[in-house]
Amino acid sequence: MIAFLKRQPPVRIIAMGFALVILLGSGLLMLPCSLRDGATLHYIDALYTSTSAVCVTGLIAADAGDTFSLFGQIVLLLLIQVGGLGVTAIGAGVILLMGRKMNLRGRNLVQEASNLESGRGVVRFVRSVFLTTLIIELCGAVLSFITFIQHYPAPRAVWLSLFHSVAAFNNSGFDVFGGGQSLIPYQHDVLLNLTTCALIFFGGIGFLVIREMVAKRWHWKRYSMHARVVLSVSAVLTVGGTLLIKLAERGNITWLGAFFASVTARTAGFSTFSFADFSNAGLLVMMVLMYIGASSGSTGGGIKTSTFFVLIQQVRSLFTKKQIGAFRRSISAETLSKSSIIVLLSLLLVCIGTFLLCILEPEC
Repeated sequence: MIAFLKRQPPVRIIAMGFALVILLGSGLLMLPCSLRDGATLHYIDALYTSTSAVCVTGLIAADAGDTFSLFGQIVLLLLIQVGGLGVTAIGAGVILLMGRKMNLRGRNLVQEASNLESGRGVVRFVRSVFLTTLIIELCGAVLSFITFIQHYPAPRAVWLSLFHSVAAFNNSGFDVFGGGQSLIPYQHDVLLNLTTCALIFFGGIGFLVIREMVAKRWHWKRYSMHARVVLSVSAVLTVGGTLLIKLAERGNITWLGAFFASVTARTAGFSTFSFADFSNAGLLVMMVLMYIGASSGSTGGGIKTSTFFVLIQQVRSLFTKKQIGAFRRSISAETLSKSSIIVLLSLLLVCIGTFLLCILEPEC
């Protein structure tokens, strides 16, 4: 088995690692101790839930709060955390905690999974990822606790705060409130809304950008091109999405709700207003934001903000005949090629998925 793994390229090992975690998670969720008294769960639903948690999509086949016991919710929390940080980062962290050194192959795996430019500084990067995650999630839990303690007993409020903070930072969209309402009961709670948005934002911009923001003391001119692209595109999408959603829904949603929907659409999956009540125009805006997603090296998905930025620059260059670049720097041909491939593959998958859903669910 070890010899087989050594022959595999890093990308394949990462994919197999995620598949193994998903299968292990589905098995744990099927255990009787993972379910509430009287709750039933088919294996296909457990597999779907495990996949959704590891891939941090937020889609559910069974409500987590009504279906899973405390043990099952802990399993779900761990799956979300592993999915958000990445299997390779978790594995590297375990190796470091055991006091062992990472070999060259391990460094290459982390480099590939985290989109690092080189294998230098991988150990420092892994440590900073875990420290950053711990600090942000604890801060999010403390702020969330201020809201939840007003509605639940202290032990329950602590658990809800911790789960919600982890789920929000990892852009997963899961909740354990029960009733399938997500955050709709808290649609007017400013503190919880802004706390959740902040957790989603920092999880979505990526660890490289967070580390750069701290190291360079929030000095815009000292940021790398990657950090500038991520922050500027994220800001434009958030503000633009808020305005378009509010315009599309008008009196059906508040400004706070529109802002929350704009932030959460980019892979988080929470909701403070029912998306079933959105107009077609509002849903279209949400779908565009979902398609773009978060940033490279983050806990979110999508084609990534950097890919979207390169695509926009290619379109601009087509009409203006100017060199493709930004912030006084050019964009390499390799980056342009990768971005084009990502967009084409993602569109192909969307089309295939739409076609299959039309066949399997014709009434939709």
